[in-house]
Amino acid sequence: MDRDEVLTMFRAGRDAVLATLRRDGTPQLSTVSYHVAGDDELWVSVTDDRAKTRNLRRDPRAVLQVGGADRWSYAVLECRAELGAVATATDDDAADDLVAYYRAMRGEHPDWADYRAAMVADRRLLLRLRPTHAYGADLRRGG
Repeated sequence: MDRDEVLTMFRAGRDAVLATLRRDGTPQLSTVSYHVAGDDELWVSVTDDRAKTRNLRRDPRAVLQVGGADRWSYAVLECRAELGAVATATDDDAADDLVAYYRAMRGEHPDWADYRAAMVADRRLLLRLRPTHAYGADLRRGG
């Protein structure tokens, strides 16, 4: 599969497995929700104190994998990660980034003040993933 075909599979979904590297080099896997923002970036909302966030601060390499229409089809994006700032105030740039993420994923929130307060309380931040390599298989189409 070429990069465009892989991105098409990612655009069809919303949940993926994110792999980051622990200090000892072994993978750490997390299920995440993501948004494809154009052709060169994916967004994920993460919390500051999680293993994936600590791993990405130390080593910005990440891999996202989604399944296809059948259990044998899949798409993978190897990425460079960029962690945004942690939301520390309901009106800071980090909270604004998380609002943009939510809107892209789900549209309007019924109570933006509550959402922003939750982002600060959770110590959330926006993870931006920039693909560096793409591959996969769509066996319905012969590979």
